[in-house]
Order: sequence, then structure tokens, then C-alpha cells
Amino acid sequence: MFKKTEKFFDIIGEILAVVMVLVYALLILNANFEFIPEGTFMNVLEIMRTYGSLLLVGVVGLEAMSKRNFIFQIIFLALLALIVIFLFFPGTYENLIGIVKK
Repeated sequence: MFKKTEKFFDIIGEILAVVMVLVYALLILNANFEFIPEGTFMNVLEIMRTYGSLLLVGVVGLEAMSKRNFIFQIIFLALLALIVIFLFFPGTYENLIGIVKK
């Protein structure tokens, strides 16, 4: 399914890893020295910290799954979709638990 895209995921994963290291370094330094004022740039860094990590995990996982068989790819994509759904729609978890408890 992803055999031809392994190189692409590898390059994107490397770029994302470097960007995330820079984001975390800036946020840690800012926590100690407060050189970044509150505002748009700080908000962008916080959003990148929150969603960039998930994106990095997804890209690296897709790279790893490109070498595996179709079943492992489907399982990985289903778990990744589950994480994204619960991340963006937090009420979904309570609804799912409510259906299971009935």
C-alpha cells in the first residue's frame, strides 16, 4: 500500500523531527528566560508542540508500516484514526462508553 512512499515519509519524518526539536528547545528556553512575548508566535509554537508530535508519530509510523503487510497497515491506520477522532472530538469517548455500558 505504501511501498513507493517510504522515501517520502522518511524525508518528511526527518524534517518534522528537526522542527519539533527546535520547537521544544524554544519552548523550554522561553519557560526559563521568557524572551518570546505572548501572542501569535507563542500560540503557533504551542499548537506545533501539541499537534506536531502526533503528526511526527503518524509520519514515522507510516514509514515503518510501508515495509509491513497490509494487515499491519490497516491496524496502524485504524489506531491513528482513533487517536485523531478522540483528540478532535473529546465527547466521542463518553458517547462510545455510554453505548458499551448499555
